[in-house]
Amino acid sequence: MDRRAFLGSSAAALAITAIPARASAQTGDASLNLLFDAIFADLLQNSPELATSLGLDKGKNAAAKHRLSDRSEAEAARDAARTRTWIGRLEAVDPAGLSEAAALNRDVILYSMKSRNFAYDRFGINSAQRPYPIYQQGGAYYSIPDFLNNAHTIATKEDCDAYLDRLSQMALALDQDSEVQRAQAAKGFLAPDFSLDLTLGQMAKLRAPAAAESTMVRSLATRAQAKDVAGDWQARAAAIVERQIYPALDRQIALMKRLRPSASNVAGIWRLPHGDEIYAAALEQATTTKLTPDEVQKLGLEQVAAISADLDAILKGQGYTKGSVGERLTALNADASQLYPDSAEGRQALIASLNAGVKDMYGRLPQAFDDMPKTPLEIRAVPVDIQDGASNGYYQRGALDGSRPAIYFINLKDVGDWPKYSLPSLTYHEGVPGHHLQISISQESKDIPILRKASGFFSAYTEGWALYAEQLANELQAYQGPLERAGYLQSFLFRAARLVVDTGLHTRKWTREQATDYLVATTGFAKARSQREVERYCTMAGQACSYKVGHMAWTAARARAQKALGSKFDLHEFHKVLREGAMPLTILDRRIDARTAALLKS
Repeated sequence: MDRRAFLGSSAAALAITAIPARASAQTGDASLNLLFDAIFADLLQNSPELATSLGLDKGKNAAAKHRLSDRSEAEAARDAARTRTWIGRLEAVDPAGLSEAAALNRDVILYSMKSRNFAYDRFGINSAQRPYPIYQQGGAYYSIPDFLNNAHTIATKEDCDAYLDRLSQMALALDQDSEVQRAQAAKGFLAPDFSLDLTLGQMAKLRAPAAAESTMVRSLATRAQAKDVAGDWQARAAAIVERQIYPALDRQIALMKRLRPSASNVAGIWRLPHGDEIYAAALEQATTTKLTPDEVQKLGLEQVAAISADLDAILKGQGYTKGSVGERLTALNADASQLYPDSAEGRQALIASLNAGVKDMYGRLPQAFDDMPKTPLEIRAVPVDIQDGASNGYYQRGALDGSRPAIYFINLKDVGDWPKYSLPSLTYHEGVPGHHLQISISQESKDIPILRKASGFFSAYTEGWALYAEQLANELQAYQGPLERAGYLQSFLFRAARLVVDTGLHTRKWTREQATDYLVATTGFAKARSQREVERYCTMAGQACSYKVGHMAWTAARARAQKALGSKFDLHEFHKVLREGAMPLTILDRRIDARTAALLKS
C-alpha cells in the first residue's frame, strides 16, 4: 500500500475544523476519535475503490460506487500536502491524555502516514517500494479490470449503472497513468526492459478481444444476468470499451513502446536516482525495522543454511539422497505422483484440494484461538488476463459489511508450479490460520477504529503472521506426512532465500538471471515460477523481505512471552493480540511485552 491510501477532501477539511488546533490532555480519547473519523471520511471521499473494497459505498457514500480515484500528478501533490496536515493534527494530540488503546491507535496511524508520505516528499515518487508508475503488476490497466470484476458488486440496476460510470472513467485513469509515467521516465523512473515486455504483453491481452467479448464487458453482463437485472448491459459496456477504453489503452501501449528502447536491463533500483536511499527507505517501510541491507542479507544466508539442513534430513528419509537440497526438491517437484493434470479438470481438482485443506484447518483452530473469522473465504484462480505478471498467490480481504467474501487467489498459469506436497502450506498462509484469520479478526475487532481497519496494512506484521501460521499448522499436526512437512520447510526456505535475492538485486547488482538461478538452486522451485517471483522483486523493492523478518519477530515475541510467563503462558491468550490490529514490528514487540507484564501481575 502506498501514499495514495491517505487522500484528502474538502468534506474532511470541514470536519477537521471541529478539532482543536492543539489538543490538550483534557481532550483525550474523544478528541482523537473525532480526528480519526475526519481522516476516515477524507479517505472514503477520495479513495472510492477503498470504499467499495470495504463495502462502504452505500448510503451517504453511495456516490463512491460511481467513481474512480484521481491518478494525476496534480492530485498526488494535493494528497501529500493534505497528509502533512493530518500528520500535524495527530502530532498535536497529547499522548499523555490518552488511554492505552487510544495511544496505540495514534502511534500506529502516525507511523503509517509518515511512512507512506516519505517517498513523495523525499524523492518525488509515489512509493519507495514501487518506484515505477506502470509495470507488470501496477497501473490502471492492471488493477481496474480486476477491481471491477472482484470488488464491484452487482445486484441492482444502480450497481450496473455505477459499473458503467467507472468503466467510462477508466479511460481517464489510463491517460493519467500515461502522463505520470511520461514525466517520471524523464526523471529516470522507468521499469526494466523485461518488466515492460511483460507489461506490454498483458496490455495486448487486455486489448485483443472484440469489445463485446472483453472481460470487462463479460463481467458486467454475466453478473447482471445472474441477478436478473434487466437491460442491455453488454452492448452499453461494449460501447464504452470500444470508444473510450481501447483508444486510451492504444495511447498507453504506444507510449510504452516508445519508452521501451530507453529501458535498462538492470534489475535493481540501485541504478535509479538516489537508488541506494530509495532501497533503504523501501526496506524500512517493508520490514518496519532499521535493519540494513547487509544485515538482511546475512540473516537470509543463515536461515537458508539452517532450513536446508532440516530439509536434508527429511528428504533423505524419503529416499531423495542425490544432489543438493535444491536439486532433490526439483526432483520431487517433477514426480508425476505430485502433479495435477495440466487441464481444466486438473485445475478444478487442485482448487478442490485447497478448499478441503481450509475445511480441515477450521476444525483445528479452536486448539489455538478463541476468535474465528466470520467472513466467508473463496478460493479462485488468478484471472488469465493478468496471470503472466501476477503473484503466485495472494489474498483479497472481504467487505466490512459482509457483502463480499474474502478471496484467496492462486496463479494457475502452470499447474506444474504447484506440486501437491507444497499446497498445504500455501493454504495455511493465505487462508487460515494465515491472512484470512488475521485480517478478519482485525476487521471484526471492536477494539480498533475503522481507520486502522481500512488502511493499517503492515507487510512485515501481516506476512510475518502468515509464515508463523504455516509453523502453527505444523504444531496443530495439519501436515500429513513427511513430504507435506517438507513443503512447509520449503516455503520457509523460499522466504529466507528472498532476503538474499532482494538485497542482492537492489544493493549487490545481481542480474535477473543470477537471482532466478539462485532461487531455483536453493529452493527447487521451477524456473518459470522463480523468474516471475524475481521479476516482482525487481519492481516491488523490499516487500519480499517482510515475510521472514516478520516471521522471526512473531516467533521471537512468542518465545519471550513463554519464557516470562512459564506455566502461565496460554496460546489462546497470546493470539488475542490480533484483536489490536496490524502494526509496525517495533510497536508489536512493545505491545506483546506490555500484555505479558499485565498477565504476570494478574
